[in-house]
Amino acid sequence: MGGHGGMEEDLVPRSGLRLELIPAAGLHGVGWRRLPGNAWQALPGLVQAAGLVRRLRPDALLVTGGYVGVPVALAARLHRVPILAFIPDVEPALALRVIGRFADRIALVTDDSRRYLPPRAASTTTGYPVREDLMHAERRTARAEQGWRDDDFVLLVLGGSRGARSINRALLACLPGLLQELHVVHLTGELDWAEVEQAAKSLPENVRSRYHPAPYVHEAMGSVLAAADLVVSRAGASVLGEYPLFGLPAVLVPYPHAWRYQKVNADYLVGRGAALLLEDEALETALRSTVLALKANPSRLSAMRRSATRLARSDAADRIARELISLTKTEGARA
Repeated sequence: MGGHGGMEEDLVPRSGLRLELIPAAGLHGVGWRRLPGNAWQALPGLVQAAGLVRRLRPDALLVTGGYVGVPVALAARLHRVPILAFIPDVEPALALRVIGRFADRIALVTDDSRRYLPPRAASTTTGYPVREDLMHAERRTARAEQGWRDDDFVLLVLGGSRGARSINRALLACLPGLLQELHVVHLTGELDWAEVEQAAKSLPENVRSRYHPAPYVHEAMGSVLAAADLVVSRAGASVLGEYPLFGLPAVLVPYPHAWRYQKVNADYLVGRGAALLLEDEALETALRSTVLALKANPSRLSAMRRSATRLARSDAADRIARELISLTKTEGARA
């Protein structure tokens, strides 16, 4: 189940899974003008979720966050469906904090999340699950497909599926200078793609072949991550799983216009030596120098790579699945 207008509307059907859309809207940080309308949407969401739970009769519910999860979890609770809540960020969002108070079990990416939970919450640390196809990506093969040598330095810049405008524009501003030194794979998101296409056409001919932009990739994401030497991106929850899986050093730029979840994620990786933090307002002046300083310091990059690799949990999805199966068996035994 998901929400109208969310990424799941595209990604879930693309994966061949059935998707039910529930009306709901966020309450945390939306401002007092939007709060009454958003709260009103929760009521029909709860009614629809309750109807789906009655019709589907699920053995268990896995909740991964988002405001849609609240009415669905409440409906599941009312119908005595066991609930496993997975907290993808280090700090749980408001919806997951609410759900965590009545979930049967809680799965965590890291032990650090426990300080945000009720003292007696039944929690277990599973790590962050990554798609199986990412596990099979291999650096040498990925580079050979692009014609890159072992000693070519590849910078990956991510804007996410919708894009990160400040990152995109800061990169475009210093792109010609960076391309003198390295290859840039730039996943821009859809919003800025026309602007990026135009900028790519205006690059000097001698560096144009080193720039590899795309709005987004899906199936090829594993190859992109495997081939990169350094990544610049926001600090959404996936950085806790995907970058460690590939031992990928990161420059993280938390999104500044939302609650602090991305900052907490970034601080977690920075504190363990796997990433550097760059504030959004410093992008224009510091992006180029930060990237080139890391490129010029292979020993530091190697240390960051080792630190990231130590955080990897390749069996996280299996651990979460086992928790869910165990929960259904426990409920069956009670019945």
